Amino acid sequence: MHALTALFLALPISALAGSHEPWAHRRRAQHWTRNEPVTFARRGVTYKLSDNFSGQALLDNFNFYNQADPTHGLVQYVDAQTAKNEGLAVVQDDGVVKLNVDSTTQLQAGQPRKSVRLESKKTYNSGLFIGDFFAMPTGCGTWPAYWTVNGNEWPNGGELDIIEGVNLNTDNQITAHTGPTCTLSGGHINAALGHLVSPTCTSSADSNSGCPWTPQGNASYGHNFNVQGGGVYAHLWDSTGISVWFFSRGSVPGDITSGNPDPSSWGQATAVFPNTDSCQTTKHFHDHTIVINTSLCGDWAGNAFNDGGKCTGTCDAWVADPSHFKYAHWAIASIKVYQPQN
Repeated sequence: MHALTALFLALPISALAGSHEPWAHRRRAQHWTRNEPVTFARRGVTYKLSDNFSGQALLDNFNFYNQADPTHGLVQYVDAQTAKNEGLAVVQDDGVVKLNVDSTTQLQAGQPRKSVRLESKKTYNSGLFIGDFFAMPTGCGTWPAYWTVNGNEWPNGGELDIIEGVNLNTDNQITAHTGPTCTLSGGHINAALGHLVSPTCTSSADSNSGCPWTPQGNASYGHNFNVQGGGVYAHLWDSTGISVWFFSRGSVPGDITSGNPDPSSWGQATAVFPNTDSCQTTKHFHDHTIVINTSLCGDWAGNAFNDGGKCTGTCDAWVADPSHFKYAHWAIASIKVYQPQN
């Protein structure tokens, strides 16, 4: 066994961030042919709310991870009391939860900045997950993520990155990571609206790109997501596989806002990871924890800091200036989990 692989498999959930490693984001161009669209959401299924993580309930039902960042970011993740005392985890009067990066303390270059990482106390093996976000962290040096993972058995227990990007990216990445063997064949591309970057979901400590999808348009991540009032990321995890939808604020289905979601009415998903012979999702994904965090610099955002020329200087120096993180926050309306009733 590779020594680094052994290290990853030994890490508990509170110390793991599977896809958040430098090799996780080496994109390989793929060209696929689309045929007739396919949908995996079953018709006639009624979903009942099982968990409503909103307002104070969101903070009460998540653990505050306060160990060193596994992705080597320039962040100091703080405990619940520190987050509350310093305004890094706030429930506003309207019930919206703000998860902030410290934007007041002047630091030395290379010194970590305080941030928040939440991990749900409950684990899941299926469900319909609906995350409603008004804003996500944005700006040079930032690396926000909303994801689920089985950290105790990574990568064999699977990881699903629902929101992830760095710096001034405009495209979100929706990525699956699994143990051996999981490959999305060409036919699966017909089932989603997004662009598949790589079909190989199988991951390891030294080969961890996973199988990322990128949504259409430029409102799925970062500044453009925020200025249009955010939106909803919903994913359905059942025996047919995993499907992920993105809805901008003005296109959120009425059945979601009414609390009676019906994925079969939503049309083609943005990203799909079907349960097939080439990727048995029922075996690759189990016992997942929901994670929300904001890292800074580190293995991805740090290495890509100067890509495109929009972020200048060094990431270490950038993090030292608190004014750069005025907009580095999550604004979360709710994360709701539904389970099928029939």
